[in-house]
Amino acid sequence: MTEIDPTGAVAGWWATAVSRMEPGVIELRGRPVQDLIGTTGLSSMIWLMLRGDLPDPRQAGLLEAALVAAVDHGPQAPSIAIARMAATCGVGLNSAVASAVNTLGDSHGGAGEQCVRFLDGILEAEAAGADLPAAVERAVRQGPRYVPGFGHRFHPVDPRRDPLLGLVESAVQDGVVPGDHLRAGLAVEAYLAAKGDRPIPMNIDGATAIIYAELGFPAPLARGLFVLSRSIGILAHAWEETQQGRRNKGPIPRSILPARLP
Repeated sequence: MTEIDPTGAVAGWWATAVSRMEPGVIELRGRPVQDLIGTTGLSSMIWLMLRGDLPDPRQAGLLEAALVAAVDHGPQAPSIAIARMAATCGVGLNSAVASAVNTLGDSHGGAGEQCVRFLDGILEAEAAGADLPAAVERAVRQGPRYVPGFGHRFHPVDPRRDPLLGLVESAVQDGVVPGDHLRAGLAVEAYLAAKGDRPIPMNIDGATAIIYAELGFPAPLARGLFVLSRSIGILAHAWEETQQGRRNKGPIPRSILPARLP
């Protein structure tokens, strides 16, 4: 309480455990920022800010692998294309990045969160007494047409799947993570392979969803962490585009005119 806030109501309104700032003092989750500078990597810093403590090296390594894997997928991704178009419209980098990030919704960017929820449901059914294959079959049958985290419109096998799942498998063997979401994800993948004409392997969203869930992040943060990761690629593309000198770049070259609907 101070003279300008005698009841402490204003301070209480803005109370936070994330940070503390006073003249000459900056603390993040109770740790002086000067103790973190030069000693704490960005992945560990993300963990600290979201969770309130620092991860051990293996946990930090898993988190970093997931963040690295989802950084970019080229201008085929709407968010990247929008970043590049926005960058030619006379806006700054912050606006170009914001324009792109604001497209990361349920259809583009939300599959990781959806996959965590999907796998959570399977594990809840298993905990209630269902065997895992039955829980998977019911979840797939009752779930959305496109199982979140599986299949890819460009890649027959997503090249990011194997290295990410390999890291998770190693972490499970060493007791770093429990492995339940990995079990559920592999069971879904096996079920989809058995029931269709062709395999529908896990994609980047499924693999990173497993990592985030195994590390204890709730489903909404799977999307939030994806946004952090993809923002790096968005920034790189927006910056590159600003160096090209183009103005008002549209979604198709000027030489191609859109077809006219009847």
